[in-house]
Amino acid sequence: MHTKTIKELSTLLQTKKISAAELATLFLDRIGQSDLNAFLHVDRELTLQQAAQADLRIANGDVTPLTGIPIAHKDLFVTRGWRTTAGSKMLENYVSPFDATVVEQFNAAGTVTLGKLNCDEFAMGSGNENSYFGAVKNPWDKRAVPGGSSGGSAAAIAARLAPAATGTDTGGSIRQPSALCGVTGIKPTYGSVSRYGMIAFASSLDQGGPIAKTAEDCGLLLNAMSGFDQRDSTSIERPKEDFTRSLNDSIKGLRIGVPKEFFGAGLAADVEQAVRTALAEYEKLGATLVDISLPKTELSIPVYYVIAPAEASSNLSRFDGVRYGHRAADYKDLADMYQKTRAEGFGDEVKRRILVGAYVLSHGYYDAYYLQAQKIRRLIAQDFQNALTGPDRKCDVIMGPVSPTVAWDLGDKTDDPVANYLADIFTLSTSLAGLPGMSIPCGFGQGEKNGQRPVGLQIIGSYYDEARLLNVAHQYQQVTDWHLRAPD
Repeated sequence: MHTKTIKELSTLLQTKKISAAELATLFLDRIGQSDLNAFLHVDRELTLQQAAQADLRIANGDVTPLTGIPIAHKDLFVTRGWRTTAGSKMLENYVSPFDATVVEQFNAAGTVTLGKLNCDEFAMGSGNENSYFGAVKNPWDKRAVPGGSSGGSAAAIAARLAPAATGTDTGGSIRQPSALCGVTGIKPTYGSVSRYGMIAFASSLDQGGPIAKTAEDCGLLLNAMSGFDQRDSTSIERPKEDFTRSLNDSIKGLRIGVPKEFFGAGLAADVEQAVRTALAEYEKLGATLVDISLPKTELSIPVYYVIAPAEASSNLSRFDGVRYGHRAADYKDLADMYQKTRAEGFGDEVKRRILVGAYVLSHGYYDAYYLQAQKIRRLIAQDFQNALTGPDRKCDVIMGPVSPTVAWDLGDKTDDPVANYLADIFTLSTSLAGLPGMSIPCGFGQGEKNGQRPVGLQIIGSYYDEARLLNVAHQYQQVTDWHLRAPD
């Protein structure tokens, strides 16, 4: 039962071949036996209460495609009754008095919450090693990272601990862990999913999205979690749409842009081979490969690591020990309390980014760093638009690798922050442009000790083109089985 897709589970629930309570119990038992450290908070009683409510809804005929489906939430979405820590000591015991909009929407659809998922502290990291509560292990090879920051979400789906999970993507944090764990994840267009109740890292980049086994499942989840929210000033006011509406459309004639910058010297041979094989499969489906250029790709790392820390330094100023969260036990005065609280409550990577952010926003450096980064960000977005839109557009979607390598070993990059940053080279530009992008499994590469580790194919589209991306991914998943493979 744990290997079935959301679509299959929904059919079983609505035909009463299994109850929501039985399904929730199955996954709770699997979570209890896991040693991946993917979950930070599980409350069996709360989960089974929600399952009973879902069963009542099904009995009364009040159902959606997600009614009774178990789901786990990344620990950045505040959730009433559950701890919400953001992977940080600063919020170790915080329980929110309200639900994030995304959680509200899933509750309204009748999903059953399994618990809260581990993540890099305040979503800052590429390997899920920055969590105060310890690293998550990759279920394909427990010596490896699962990717970050949504590593707990991707690992839980890969290990079949949950059929659905939420994630957040600031610079690749849905797509990269999905790739390294061999699951499917999509980052929608910026502003499509409400950020209300999602603990902020970089407000102009943060975006929630779903992770699941298949593109079809991600479409069902995105149907529930997207939509305008007046409580979020960055939310886009657009009519609700069915993201699964074109899943079965033919992709014959699709033009796939292949950026030369995504296949340079830094790309591992095993990853390139898997991606090239996937592109060849698309050609068999009737698509055409088009060589394109995204010349500002190499600038995405310095641009991102100016803009994101700048916004983080502002957003994280609220964690001062005064209103909620950790407070130092011994201090002399208010300034001393601030200093000690933040020194004790934040981890090294969070402190590093706060310092960088405060520096680039300081007097005398704002124009030289932050303003220049915002100008280049506009140029990065223009590269994509030149390829995807307008009268001279070259392609309908863009494809390439998600990560330059397969998952690396736990601890390998702990002392080298820049090496961690470079792991996001192929995902950052999409986030800076605010475009939708997704990762689907497309094969395996060899780990450092010759263990199989997954490879992800990245699919990027123009603004509000999620339905097309899901269609393109679904058609590939109809003729391959990478998305159905699970670790032992």
